[in-house]
Amino acid sequence: MMSNLLIPLGGLLADAATQPARGAIGLPARWPATIDLLKESETMSSGMAALLIVAGLVYLLFGFSFFKWLVTLNAAVVGAWIGMVAGKPADAAIPCAIIGGFLAAAVTWPTMKYSVAVMGGLFGAVLGASLWQTVGLDSQFAWSGAGMGLILFGLLAFIIFRGSLMMYMSLQGSVMLVFGALGLIYKLKDVGPALTAKMTVAPFLLPMAIFIPAIVGIIYQQQTNPAGGPPPPAKK
Repeated sequence: MMSNLLIPLGGLLADAATQPARGAIGLPARWPATIDLLKESETMSSGMAALLIVAGLVYLLFGFSFFKWLVTLNAAVVGAWIGMVAGKPADAAIPCAIIGGFLAAAVTWPTMKYSVAVMGGLFGAVLGASLWQTVGLDSQFAWSGAGMGLILFGLLAFIIFRGSLMMYMSLQGSVMLVFGALGLIYKLKDVGPALTAKMTVAPFLLPMAIFIPAIVGIIYQQQTNPAGGPPPPAKK
């Protein structure tokens, strides 16, 4: 079950050209399977894999410390993607992507708390839709599960902002780190086929490989950023 929960998160990090079928706006036409993510990791370039590892470590270990910059970066990437999709019919994908990324970043910075709630809502929507399909409900109504997850995680960011932010940053960092590592591992020709066979037979390995670093990241960020911060210096 948990493998399916993480499939969409990994799909956002992989090369779009390798997906088997896509809809009109570039999203997958069907819910990706574990084998789809492994194939995307296999075709990932070494440079992209290294970039994901470095960025993943930053999100995983220092996400709370630099959350304003990282949340703004997330918004800029999403805004650039929306701009690229909107400008593609007019052959202006790159200019629209630049404008979309800049506008998204400009809106995100002064509305940080709401932006974190939106980011958490997107995570919740992915998990909710995945859980909906995992329990065998009608996939045509997966949007219902997505809606419930979006509301739950979005409101959670307002109720426990600090804990939610650490969880979101750690989970994103762990996904980026794991898929970056897979991208490099697949460059070893003798290891790749055996890894694919093992993860296909034991699908729990992929979610376990993601959730363990995510939990470690949450604990590390909690320890390095204690609630309330250090005590003020004593007055003389």
